[in-house]
Amino acid sequence: MRWMLIVSAATLALQARPAVVLDNAQVRAYRTTAGALAAVEHGPAVVVSLEAGTLGETIWLDDAASDAAGARIHGAIAVVQPLRARSSPAAGGSKPGDAPFTGMTFRPMFENERVSVIRARMEVGAREGFHTHGSDTVVVHLSGGEIEDTADGRTVVNRWARGDVEFEALGSSHSARNLGGAVDVVLVALKPR
Repeated sequence: MRWMLIVSAATLALQARPAVVLDNAQVRAYRTTAGALAAVEHGPAVVVSLEAGTLGETIWLDDAASDAAGARIHGAIAVVQPLRARSSPAAGGSKPGDAPFTGMTFRPMFENERVSVIRARMEVGAREGFHTHGSDTVVVHLSGGEIEDTADGRTVVNRWARGDVEFEALGSSHSARNLGGAVDVVLVALKPR
């Protein structure tokens, strides 16, 4: 019995370790639990709840590794840490919601000197018109879904799950169409510095 408890504790410790799901010069993102925030890199971060009761609740921490998420966020989370934002926005780029989108809603959550955070929803059959990203943007998927994406003359179908994270680079252009049920996401747009 004692040995089984030790194995269970070791298994829980491994599951609680933050998994890096995105890492580039602009941003690092983890999928982890609120109890494991101390194991992420020190630095500011957007924390997004992936738990059913608080799904999509989002907070800013000045130091993700030392600040507590508090009583508001428990369980599974995504952590988005801005690293080095680019020095200027893309010429002609747009902000989320600026392009001709149908069947989509955008709700600003908060903004500070580093990021602008928006909750977005693509209804069944929603379409994003062709647009160019005016900032590096991290998409945290809350519901998962099936989205057809067209860029550079190629069309691909992406299948997303809750907690998946994608990066849409400054200056990148594409259009998209929702092929399945409603898709909910949190958009973290990095501000130029």
